[in-house]
Amino acid sequence: MNFRSMRIALIFDKTRPDTTGTYFERAAKELGLQVEHWWLKEASQIPKAFDLYLRIDHGDDYLKPLPSALHPAVFYAIDTHLPHSWRKIRQMAKDYELVFCCHKSAAHRLRNAEWLPVGCDLSVHSPQGQAQVWDLAFVGNDGGLPRKFYLQMLRERYPNSFIGSADFTQLGRIYGQARIGFNYSIANDVNMRVFEVLAAQTLLVTNALRGNEFSQLGLEEGKHLVFYRSPQQLLDTIDYYLNHTQKRQAIARAGSAIVRQRHTYTHRLCQLLKRVGERLGIPVPLLPQEISSCAFL
Repeated sequence: MNFRSMRIALIFDKTRPDTTGTYFERAAKELGLQVEHWWLKEASQIPKAFDLYLRIDHGDDYLKPLPSALHPAVFYAIDTHLPHSWRKIRQMAKDYELVFCCHKSAAHRLRNAEWLPVGCDLSVHSPQGQAQVWDLAFVGNDGGLPRKFYLQMLRERYPNSFIGSADFTQLGRIYGQARIGFNYSIANDVNMRVFEVLAAQTLLVTNALRGNEFSQLGLEEGKHLVFYRSPQQLLDTIDYYLNHTQKRQAIARAGSAIVRQRHTYTHRLCQLLKRVGERLGIPVPLLPQEISSCAFL
């Protein structure tokens, strides 16, 4: 199959412009794939003329099935870390030939699942050329403990920081204007903020995870990003890198480079298609070598 001849039905509710499905839709169009977007409520109208039916999680009506005639059907699950969503995702998984989970722990708990982390979209998450005016940046909500505790501590210690909510179109600008991007993964997994900060060529300081997800992604501590394992270590780490500009910038550049080489949504879509072909034994397009060669699944 010629790469550009593959037809994909992309199924998700486009209720907000930053839902994950929009990133995959943009990636598919950039690759030249023939992709059509369908709302979940339109599922009964989708013709049996596509090579792949890819449903993207948007916090949707999980238990509303796709018509049984639509095959091969694949689901990309995002909210597996939320108990009320996970119960439904686990129940609906059997209706799909293959499920991809952005959280590795969830993929291990499903029979027909693969781990496929989220990524970045360089059209949104790249820096916009402004000077670094913030010591620290975190875009998002406080959440519960312990992240809420960490954020309040950082507000008090580093008042020259951006900590709060912002429109998704401002992510590249805000993180690009910061010397350090802070992250705390509530689900103990690689979250979207990891890639958003790295894409902005800003030093990522994030909590160490219990598993080896970062190393599987080719992200090495001290080379591409920096870990902390306690509140005091977090403060010491931030202080150190605020005072060592060259080291900070070198790690930020290396982290940004590897994300651009391996972890955009274009890479994710190609990795997904490659595994669909391997697992389901169906023809998939010949993938661009520079993208498919970095698969880590």
